Amino acid sequence: MRVTKAWWKEGNTSNWLTGTVSPTSSSRPCKDSGGTVIGSARCKAFPTRDGRLAAAFNLVKRGITNLCVCGGDGSLTGANVFRSEWSGLLAELAQKGRITEATAQLHDHLNIVGLVGSIDNDFCGTDMTIGADSALHRIMEIVDAITTTAQSHQRTFVLEVMGRHCGYLALVSALASGADWLFIPEAPPKEGWEDRMCSRLEGSRSRGSRLNIIIVAEGAIDDEGKAISSNYIKDLVVDRLGYDTRVTVLGHVQRGGIPSAFDRILSSKLGVEAVVALMEASPNTPACVIGLSGNQAVRLPLMECVEMTKLVQTAMQEKRFDEAIKLRGGSFENNWNVYKLLAFQKPALIKSNHTMAILNVGAPAAGMNAAIRSAVRVAIAHGHKVYAVSDGFQGLATGAVSEMTWHSVAGWTGQGGSLLGTKRTLPSAFMEKIVETISKFGISALLVIGGFEAYEGVLQLFESRGRFDELCIPMCVIPATISNNVPGTDFSLGADTAVNAAMEGCDTIKQSASGTKRRVFVVETMGGYCGYLATCTGFAVGADAAYIFEDPFTIKDLKTNVEHLKEKMKKDVQRGLILRNEKANQHYTTEFIHQLYSAEGQGVFDSRINVLGHLQQGGAPSPFDRNFATKLGVKAVQWLSDRMNENYRQGRVFANSPETACVLGLNRKVVSFSPVTELKEVTDFKHRMPKNQWWFNLRPMLKMLAKYQTSFTQYVPGEIEHVTRRSLSIDSGF
Repeated sequence: MRVTKAWWKEGNTSNWLTGTVSPTSSSRPCKDSGGTVIGSARCKAFPTRDGRLAAAFNLVKRGITNLCVCGGDGSLTGANVFRSEWSGLLAELAQKGRITEATAQLHDHLNIVGLVGSIDNDFCGTDMTIGADSALHRIMEIVDAITTTAQSHQRTFVLEVMGRHCGYLALVSALASGADWLFIPEAPPKEGWEDRMCSRLEGSRSRGSRLNIIIVAEGAIDDEGKAISSNYIKDLVVDRLGYDTRVTVLGHVQRGGIPSAFDRILSSKLGVEAVVALMEASPNTPACVIGLSGNQAVRLPLMECVEMTKLVQTAMQEKRFDEAIKLRGGSFENNWNVYKLLAFQKPALIKSNHTMAILNVGAPAAGMNAAIRSAVRVAIAHGHKVYAVSDGFQGLATGAVSEMTWHSVAGWTGQGGSLLGTKRTLPSAFMEKIVETISKFGISALLVIGGFEAYEGVLQLFESRGRFDELCIPMCVIPATISNNVPGTDFSLGADTAVNAAMEGCDTIKQSASGTKRRVFVVETMGGYCGYLATCTGFAVGADAAYIFEDPFTIKDLKTNVEHLKEKMKKDVQRGLILRNEKANQHYTTEFIHQLYSAEGQGVFDSRINVLGHLQQGGAPSPFDRNFATKLGVKAVQWLSDRMNENYRQGRVFANSPETACVLGLNRKVVSFSPVTELKEVTDFKHRMPKNQWWFNLRPMLKMLAKYQTSFTQYVPGEIEHVTRRSLSIDSGF
């Protein structure tokens, strides 16, 4: 079939009226540039009939009958109106003699697919809108910089972020930074909030905090609908408490900068799905919008989503704020509930009979400290005694245990690595000593945060319950590893940060050759045998190939890739990027691939080699990892508390069923606790990873975008979903 299509960005309907269609040159920046390379504008003429008539004429003149519109609910609503009027517009153009009857019949229908581009993440039906994650990266960079300033100046900072009608950016930023107070449009503070806020800030200072952070969305209001400005908050703190207070208005900096890895992968996935949806569309196919459900692209009825989005605004206008929060979806509501839990709950006055130990196992991963912070505070709020174990299972064996307090974990959210210290050692080497420590400190539950060793270690502890009654306690694993190779979850803490680090490294490598033509870079990533990091980084940077263990390749495949790249280099491509996972193949090493490309590309391009190494483990956690870790820490402690209470008898906790030793994971949109014994059946222990991995479906798209001739039979299309109040309310919250 012949498909003529065009792309328009939000508000860029002026192009439809002027007939400006500018194909993007491959030499222009795309994936690693912010904003929109095709431009964006707001058009006053398009909402009128004459404006849409002009737009229809310009599309027909170019034979365009398929539109992909990237914008907010206004742009998508306008596009749907345009589609519904299409037949009438063509009839009017034919009547006026601007097009022939034959032309009108040839272009008798218009297919439209929408993509939601909005930093506010305010469109119902999709878990995430394009641009929101990048905006969060800009905000967290500012928060981290302010936190550094606070080491020398004891100050209160008021940060105003975008969100005139939606508080998503403010809410997630507050959750990811551990902000002292938050103002969002969906949850106006009750009367007397000024006194409560000042009391909280004062209490924080009295406990030794050198920094107070208040985050306010630009559309924040009180319960009477009166605006709450950042300057009002600043004056309030200065007048009431006398604190040195500064206001930072982030403004349009949130829209700028390079896109995050999440946004690059998200927009690429949704873009491919949009084209497939257009190819499959018929004249009777309703207009759809491509959204994200968990880790999968889905097709949603456009106007259903628009109507649900409008219901949120109606609820807010009518001051039904509790309903507005629910209509935002389970993710928004869960974020709000977790923020309130961590920000306002205090240590319990009555102590429980339970003691919990927390440890890190495996290699360091961003997000470990954020998970510990939320876990410690929720556990203390439940009245439990909490011990931190240094250096993993080895520290548990040697008794490297110390009690944690509410303030022990202050400021941990934005810290990378593992502040507790971590080791890869498994417990089987010193099981008796571990049992002694558990008995000595009266430990009633274990929270293990780490990678494959954490999962395997808890499995060993479970299998030793028959020998040691002391191991009959609830155990929970929060997966945390840049390799993303723990069974029982789609995402591990640290993986998003690692992909961003690898992406930034590749961006810098490509930029280094900006003055050098026809150069190919061979870059090695970490990940063990798991190809997640190489595949997602390749997707984010537009790699020409990504070699991984799970997708076997031969010398013939390598030669084909070289020839493909040579042909591209002979045209308009100036640089190439090849990624290789560190254990992709024992024979075809990174050095071998580099030498092969150097030899076979001689006369067309030269080649350079780069090993990214441990930079992928370091750095501050990404907003996704901070937010994800915080919520997983809360979930894990709530689950452990329930298990301890259920299995408390005769003065001690005794839990020996398989359901009391689990991995806490996110699968599609469902947060689940999977028994380690069940996961054993789906684990490849030799190569330390799950036997089946969801992200493998990205591989065909990676080849498509690298201009390989691929069959769409390999592509897994998005599911068709409907949006209802119920579907929003049962969202998993992640």
